[in-house]
This record gives sequence, structure tokens and C-alpha cells, in this order.
Amino acid sequence: MNNRKKAIDRFCWNEQEGFYFDYDCVSGAQTHSWTLAAAFPLYFEIASHEQAANVAVHLKEKFFSAGGLITTTETTGQQWDAPNGWAPLQWIAIQGLIKYGFTNLAKDITRRWINVNQKVFHDTGKMMEKYNVVSTNLEAGGGEYPAQDGFGWTNGVYLALNKWLKESQTKS
Repeated sequence: MNNRKKAIDRFCWNEQEGFYFDYDCVSGAQTHSWTLAAAFPLYFEIASHEQAANVAVHLKEKFFSAGGLITTTETTGQQWDAPNGWAPLQWIAIQGLIKYGFTNLAKDITRRWINVNQKVFHDTGKMMEKYNVVSTNLEAGGGEYPAQDGFGWTNGVYLALNKWLKESQTKS
């Protein structure tokens, strides 16, 4: 694990930005795309507390939206970019934040994500593959195929986050 952490820090951590970026092996350089992939080192608890704090600040400032976290800060019309949010990445980011003590931010993201899931379910009778987390009155879209109805990952993340939020409120 220590070698993996060193490699992630060496190739993906950007000290100037205070954020993890993907590394392009072909060009031999970090990409400049701001993505929720930066939450994975928090989820796996390999970020230092200082790194986690920097990532948390950027998640709040750059990714935090009405319905949760956007997947990237780029709006390209592709399905993995803004304004879309995906359940697995919400889970990774929220759990990573919790592990480093950023519980209030995790709760805020969770509430927003649960609310957009509930709103879309109320309006359509369906859980969706992805959600428009920027304009929660619009459907998610983009990519090479139409948005998919009912995904196990959405159902599982919704149930787990809803349970965690309720339990955390009764402990407060």
C-alpha cells in the first residue's frame, strides 16, 4: 500500500492545485481535468489529512451542486461530464469525506443526492442511471446512448445513504 500511495502522490497529486488529477501515461503528464476521481484516495484512506482537506475544499467549491456532485467540471455534452452525477461517484466522495471527518459536507451532498433521486422517482416512477445535479428539473443526458432506467447502483447508493443520514441524525 505504501508504494501505491507514493506512486499516486508522485503522479496524481498536484501540490499547486491541492488536488488529484489523472495521469496520462502517453504524454507523461497529469491531465488538467477536474474530476471526482480525486475522491478515490480519500475513500481508500491514502490521502494525508492535508490532502483530504484540500480535496474537500475543491469538492465544495467546484463540484457541489443542487443535486449532489457533478462528475467533472467540464460541460461537454458527454455523459460523464457536468451536469451529470452518478451514484457510484457520489458514494466514493461521500464515504471518503466521512473517513476524514468532513461529515457536514458529506451530509449536505447526501441530502442533495437523495432529494434529486426522490424528485425524479416521484416525477417518473423510476430510479435512473445518472442525474442532472445542476438543474434538478432537467433530465440527465449526453453520451452514446439514452439515459437508462433503474440501476442497481443507484438503488443501492440511495438506500445506503438514506440509512446513514437517518442514523447520523438520531446520534446527533
